[in-house]
Amino acid sequence: MRVLVVGAGAIGGYFGGRLLEAGREVTFLVRPKRAAELAGAGLVIKSPNGDVTLKNPPTVQADKLAEKFDVVLLSCKAFDLDDAIKSFAPAVGQQTAIIPLLNGMLHLNVLDGKFGNERVLGGLCAIAATLNEAREVVQLAPLQSLNFGERDGGMSERVRAIAEVFSSVAGAAASEHVMQDMWEKWVFLASLAASTCLMRTSVGNILAATGGKDFLLGMLDECSAISAAEGFAPGGTFFQRTRGLLTAEGSPMTASMFRDVKAGLPVEADHVIGDLVARADAAKIPVPKLRIAYTHLKAYEKQRG
Repeated sequence: MRVLVVGAGAIGGYFGGRLLEAGREVTFLVRPKRAAELAGAGLVIKSPNGDVTLKNPPTVQADKLAEKFDVVLLSCKAFDLDDAIKSFAPAVGQQTAIIPLLNGMLHLNVLDGKFGNERVLGGLCAIAATLNEAREVVQLAPLQSLNFGERDGGMSERVRAIAEVFSSVAGAAASEHVMQDMWEKWVFLASLAASTCLMRTSVGNILAATGGKDFLLGMLDECSAISAAEGFAPGGTFFQRTRGLLTAEGSPMTASMFRDVKAGLPVEADHVIGDLVARADAAKIPVPKLRIAYTHLKAYEKQRG
Protein backbone atom coordinates (compact mmCIF):
# COMPACT_ATOMS: atom_id res chain seq x y z
CA MET A 1 0.00 0.00 0.00
CA ARG A 2 1.44 3.34 -1.11
CA VAL A 3 1.07 6.18 1.39
CA LEU A 4 1.53 9.86 0.53
CA VAL A 5 2.18 12.02 3.60
CA VAL A 6 1.39 15.66 2.88
CA GLY A 7 4.20 17.59 4.55
CA ALA A 8 6.99 16.48 6.84
CA GLY A 9 6.44 18.78 9.79
CA ALA A 10 5.85 17.68 13.35
CA ILE A 11 2.79 15.49 12.77
CA GLY A 12 3.38 14.29 9.21
CA GLY A 13 7.08 13.83 9.89
CA TYR A 14 6.44 11.80 13.02
CA PHE A 15 3.74 9.43 11.84
CA GLY A 16 5.11 9.19 8.31
CA GLY A 17 8.58 8.61 9.72
CA ARG A 18 7.37 5.80 11.96
CA LEU A 19 5.68 4.16 8.97
CA LEU A 20 8.87 4.51 6.93
CA GLU A 21 10.95 3.15 9.81
CA ALA A 22 8.73 0.03 9.76
CA GLY A 23 9.42 -0.52 6.07
CA ARG A 24 6.13 0.82 4.71
CA GLU A 25 5.98 2.43 1.26
CA VAL A 26 5.85 6.12 2.20
CA THR A 27 6.50 9.28 0.18
CA PHE A 28 6.51 12.79 1.65
CA LEU A 29 4.99 15.61 -0.41
CA VAL A 30 7.11 18.62 0.54
CA ARG A 31 8.18 22.06 -0.62
CA PRO A 32 11.68 22.53 -2.09
CA LYS A 33 13.22 23.87 1.13
CA ARG A 34 12.00 20.91 3.21
CA ALA A 35 13.10 18.50 0.45
CA ALA A 36 16.63 19.92 0.66
CA GLU A 37 16.63 19.59 4.46
CA LEU A 38 15.55 15.96 4.30
CA ALA A 39 18.06 15.14 1.58
CA GLY A 40 20.85 16.64 3.66
CA ALA A 41 20.20 15.64 7.27
CA GLY A 42 17.52 13.01 6.77
CA LEU A 43 14.25 12.85 8.69
CA VAL A 44 15.31 13.01 12.33
CA ILE A 45 12.87 12.02 15.08
CA LYS A 46 13.72 12.64 18.74
CA SER A 47 11.24 10.81 20.93
CA PRO A 48 10.71 9.20 24.34
CA ASN A 49 9.59 6.21 22.26
CA GLY A 50 12.95 5.95 20.50
CA ASP A 51 15.08 8.21 18.32
CA VAL A 52 15.58 7.49 14.65
CA THR A 53 17.29 9.14 11.67
CA LEU A 54 15.88 8.15 8.29
CA LYS A 55 18.44 8.97 5.64
CA ASN A 56 17.20 10.46 2.38
CA PRO A 57 13.49 9.67 2.86
CA PRO A 58 11.43 9.48 -0.36
CA THR A 59 10.07 12.92 -1.25
CA VAL A 60 8.17 14.47 -4.12
CA GLN A 61 7.30 18.08 -4.91
CA ALA A 62 3.90 19.20 -6.17
CA ASP A 63 5.01 19.96 -9.70
CA LYS A 64 6.40 16.43 -10.08
CA LEU A 65 3.46 14.57 -8.51
CA ALA A 66 1.79 12.38 -11.11
CA GLU A 67 1.27 8.91 -9.61
CA LYS A 68 -1.84 7.82 -7.72
CA PHE A 69 -1.52 6.72 -4.08
CA ASP A 70 -3.64 4.34 -2.00
CA VAL A 71 -3.68 6.60 1.08
CA VAL A 72 -3.14 10.34 1.55
CA LEU A 73 -2.31 11.32 5.14
CA LEU A 74 -3.16 15.00 5.54
CA SER A 75 -2.00 16.94 8.61
CA CYS A 76 -1.88 20.60 7.55
CA LYS A 77 -3.39 23.53 9.42
CA ALA A 78 -6.87 24.60 8.37
CA PHE A 79 -5.62 27.87 6.86
CA ASP A 80 -3.28 25.88 4.58
CA LEU A 81 -5.95 23.42 3.42
CA ASP A 82 -6.70 24.98 0.02
CA ASP A 83 -3.01 25.05 -0.94
CA ALA A 84 -2.54 21.51 0.34
CA ILE A 85 -5.45 20.25 -1.77
CA LYS A 86 -3.96 21.79 -4.90
CA SER A 87 -0.63 20.13 -4.16
CA PHE A 88 -1.86 16.56 -3.57
CA ALA A 89 -4.89 16.44 -5.90
CA PRO A 90 -2.96 14.67 -8.71
CA ALA A 91 -2.25 11.77 -6.32
CA VAL A 92 -5.95 11.05 -5.72
CA GLY A 93 -7.39 8.26 -7.86
CA GLN A 94 -10.63 6.29 -7.85
CA GLN A 95 -9.49 4.05 -4.97
CA THR A 96 -7.56 6.62 -2.91
CA ALA A 97 -8.51 7.06 0.74
CA ILE A 98 -7.78 10.45 2.30
CA ILE A 99 -7.17 10.54 6.07
CA PRO A 100 -7.37 14.15 7.31
CA LEU A 101 -5.94 14.84 10.76
CA LEU A 102 -7.18 18.44 10.99
CA ASN A 103 -9.14 19.73 13.98
CA GLY A 104 -12.85 20.45 13.85
CA MET A 105 -15.18 19.47 11.01
CA LEU A 106 -15.18 22.21 8.36
CA HIS A 107 -12.38 20.55 6.40
CA LEU A 108 -14.59 17.53 5.70
CA ASN A 109 -16.97 19.72 3.68
CA VAL A 110 -14.06 21.14 1.67
CA LEU A 111 -12.51 17.73 0.96
CA ASP A 112 -15.89 16.17 0.12
CA GLY A 113 -16.56 18.95 -2.36
CA LYS A 114 -13.24 18.41 -4.10
CA PHE A 115 -12.84 14.63 -4.02
CA GLY A 116 -16.24 13.16 -3.08
CA ASN A 117 -17.16 11.94 0.40
CA GLU A 118 -16.51 8.32 -0.56
CA ARG A 119 -12.77 9.08 -0.62
CA VAL A 120 -12.63 11.02 2.65
CA LEU A 121 -12.34 9.06 5.89
CA GLY A 122 -12.67 10.47 9.36
CA GLY A 123 -9.37 10.92 11.17
CA LEU A 124 -7.73 12.43 14.22
CA CYS A 125 -4.47 12.28 16.11
CA ALA A 126 -3.14 13.23 19.50
CA ILE A 127 0.56 13.94 19.90
CA ALA A 128 2.73 16.63 21.47
CA ALA A 129 5.40 17.28 18.86
CA THR A 130 7.24 20.17 17.28
CA LEU A 131 10.03 20.98 14.85
CA ASN A 132 13.10 22.36 16.60
CA GLU A 133 15.57 24.87 15.22
CA ALA A 134 17.54 22.06 13.60
CA ARG A 135 14.32 21.03 11.80
CA GLU A 136 14.17 17.77 13.71
CA VAL A 137 10.83 16.28 14.76
CA VAL A 138 10.75 16.35 18.57
CA GLN A 139 8.08 14.41 20.46
CA LEU A 140 7.54 16.14 23.80
CA ALA A 141 5.62 13.37 25.62
CA PRO A 142 5.39 9.61 25.09
CA LEU A 143 1.62 9.33 24.61
CA GLN A 144 0.36 9.33 21.03
CA SER A 145 -2.61 8.14 19.01
CA LEU A 146 -3.82 8.15 15.42
CA ASN A 147 -7.34 6.98 14.58
CA PHE A 148 -9.23 6.69 11.32
CA GLY A 149 -12.41 5.08 10.05
CA GLU A 150 -15.51 5.23 7.89
CA ARG A 151 -17.57 8.27 8.76
CA ASP A 152 -20.81 6.29 8.73
CA GLY A 153 -19.38 3.81 11.24
CA GLY A 154 -18.53 0.14 11.05
CA MET A 155 -15.39 -1.50 9.71
CA SER A 156 -14.81 -1.66 5.95
CA GLU A 157 -12.27 -3.75 4.07
CA ARG A 158 -10.26 -0.68 3.07
CA VAL A 159 -10.05 0.50 6.68
CA ARG A 160 -8.92 -2.98 7.74
CA ALA A 161 -6.20 -2.87 5.07
CA ILE A 162 -5.03 0.58 6.18
CA ALA A 163 -5.05 -0.57 9.80
CA GLU A 164 -2.75 -3.45 8.89
CA VAL A 165 -0.26 -1.05 7.30
CA PHE A 166 -0.47 1.40 10.21
CA SER A 167 -0.24 -1.32 12.87
CA SER A 168 3.50 -0.74 13.15
CA VAL A 169 2.88 2.74 14.60
CA ALA A 170 2.20 2.80 18.35
CA GLY A 171 -1.26 4.14 19.08
CA ALA A 172 -2.51 3.89 15.48
CA ALA A 173 -5.83 2.07 15.16
CA ALA A 174 -9.01 1.94 13.13
CA SER A 175 -12.20 3.20 14.78
CA GLU A 176 -15.78 2.06 14.23
CA HIS A 177 -17.05 5.37 15.66
CA VAL A 178 -14.59 7.89 14.28
CA MET A 179 -17.06 10.79 14.12
CA GLN A 180 -17.75 10.44 17.84
CA ASP A 181 -13.98 10.38 18.40
CA MET A 182 -13.51 13.52 16.29
CA TRP A 183 -16.26 15.39 18.12
CA GLU A 184 -14.88 14.45 21.53
CA LYS A 185 -11.41 15.62 20.55
CA TRP A 186 -12.91 18.87 19.23
CA VAL A 187 -14.77 19.48 22.50
CA PHE A 188 -11.56 19.06 24.50
CA LEU A 189 -9.38 21.06 22.11
CA ALA A 190 -11.85 23.94 21.82
CA SER A 191 -12.35 24.09 25.58
CA LEU A 192 -8.60 24.18 26.16
CA ALA A 193 -7.83 26.59 23.31
CA ALA A 194 -10.65 29.02 24.11
CA SER A 195 -9.74 29.07 27.81
CA THR A 196 -5.95 29.38 27.58
CA CYS A 197 -6.09 31.89 24.70
CA LEU A 198 -8.66 34.08 26.43
CA MET A 199 -6.87 34.00 29.78
CA ARG A 200 -3.41 34.02 28.18
CA THR A 201 -2.03 31.43 30.57
CA SER A 202 -1.96 27.76 31.55
CA VAL A 203 -4.71 25.57 33.00
CA GLY A 204 -2.96 25.60 36.38
CA ASN A 205 -2.81 29.37 36.55
CA ILE A 206 -6.46 29.68 35.55
CA LEU A 207 -7.45 27.21 38.27
CA ALA A 208 -5.45 29.21 40.83
CA ALA A 209 -7.45 32.35 40.01
CA THR A 210 -10.74 33.21 41.66
CA GLY A 211 -13.52 31.60 39.61
CA GLY A 212 -11.02 29.78 37.43
CA LYS A 213 -12.41 26.28 37.87
CA ASP A 214 -15.96 27.42 37.18
CA PHE A 215 -14.72 29.22 34.07
CA LEU A 216 -12.92 26.16 32.68
CA LEU A 217 -15.79 23.78 33.39
CA GLY A 218 -18.26 26.31 32.02
CA MET A 219 -16.31 26.42 28.74
CA LEU A 220 -16.32 22.62 28.65
CA ASP A 221 -20.08 22.57 29.28
CA GLU A 222 -20.73 24.98 26.40
CA CYS A 223 -18.65 22.95 23.93
CA SER A 224 -20.22 19.70 25.14
CA ALA A 225 -23.73 21.08 24.65
CA ILE A 226 -22.96 21.89 21.01
CA SER A 227 -21.57 18.40 20.44
CA ALA A 228 -24.66 16.85 22.01
CA ALA A 229 -26.94 18.96 19.79
CA GLU A 230 -25.09 17.57 16.76
CA GLY A 231 -25.80 14.02 17.93
CA PHE A 232 -22.43 13.28 19.50
CA ALA A 233 -22.83 13.83 23.22
CA PRO A 234 -19.42 13.38 24.91
CA GLY A 235 -19.39 11.19 27.96
CA GLY A 236 -17.99 8.19 29.71
CA THR A 237 -14.25 7.73 29.93
CA PHE A 238 -13.45 10.57 27.53
CA PHE A 239 -15.44 13.16 29.42
CA GLN A 240 -14.00 12.17 32.77
CA ARG A 241 -10.46 12.31 31.37
CA THR A 242 -11.07 15.71 29.79
CA ARG A 243 -12.61 17.07 32.96
CA GLY A 244 -9.59 15.77 34.88
CA LEU A 245 -7.13 17.50 32.54
CA LEU A 246 -9.00 20.79 32.86
CA THR A 247 -9.08 20.63 36.67
CA ALA A 248 -5.53 19.42 37.38
CA GLU A 249 -4.08 21.93 39.83
CA GLY A 250 -0.68 23.27 38.83
CA SER A 251 -1.02 21.93 35.29
CA PRO A 252 1.27 23.69 32.79
CA MET A 253 -1.02 22.63 29.94
CA THR A 254 -1.84 25.17 27.25
CA ALA A 255 -3.27 24.78 23.77
CA SER A 256 -1.01 24.97 20.73
CA MET A 257 -3.28 27.79 19.58
CA PHE A 258 -2.24 29.82 22.63
CA ARG A 259 1.42 29.13 21.89
CA ASP A 260 0.80 30.35 18.32
CA VAL A 261 -0.82 33.54 19.65
CA LYS A 262 2.22 34.19 21.84
CA ALA A 263 4.48 33.69 18.83
CA GLY A 264 2.38 35.99 16.63
CA LEU A 265 1.48 33.15 14.24
CA PRO A 266 -1.75 32.43 12.34
CA VAL A 267 -4.42 30.53 14.29
CA GLU A 268 -7.40 28.31 13.40
CA ALA A 269 -9.92 30.63 15.05
CA ASP A 270 -12.74 30.03 12.56
CA HIS A 271 -12.14 26.31 12.17
CA VAL A 272 -11.83 25.38 15.84
CA ILE A 273 -13.86 28.05 17.67
CA GLY A 274 -15.94 30.00 15.16
CA ASP A 275 -17.60 26.93 13.67
CA LEU A 276 -18.73 25.86 17.14
CA VAL A 277 -20.25 29.30 17.75
CA ALA A 278 -22.09 29.08 14.42
CA ARG A 279 -23.43 25.63 15.30
CA ALA A 280 -24.50 26.90 18.73
CA ASP A 281 -26.40 29.76 17.08
CA ALA A 282 -28.15 27.33 14.72
CA ALA A 283 -29.17 25.17 17.69
CA LYS A 284 -30.08 28.22 19.82
CA ILE A 285 -27.57 27.23 22.51
CA PRO A 286 -26.16 30.14 24.56
CA VAL A 287 -22.36 30.08 24.59
CA PRO A 288 -21.24 33.40 26.14
CA LYS A 289 -17.77 32.22 27.17
CA LEU A 290 -17.01 30.63 23.80
CA ARG A 291 -18.30 33.71 21.98
CA ILE A 292 -15.98 36.03 23.94
CA ALA A 293 -13.03 33.74 23.22
CA TYR A 294 -13.87 33.81 19.51
CA THR A 295 -14.09 37.61 19.47
CA HIS A 296 -10.76 37.74 21.27
CA LEU A 297 -9.13 35.54 18.62
CA LYS A 298 -10.65 37.51 15.74
CA ALA A 299 -9.30 40.73 17.28
CA TYR A 300 -5.88 39.05 17.47
CA GLU A 301 -6.13 38.12 13.77
CA LYS A 302 -7.06 41.72 12.93
CA GLN A 303 -4.06 42.94 14.88
CA ARG A 304 -1.77 40.60 12.91
CA GLY A 305 -3.06 42.18 9.71
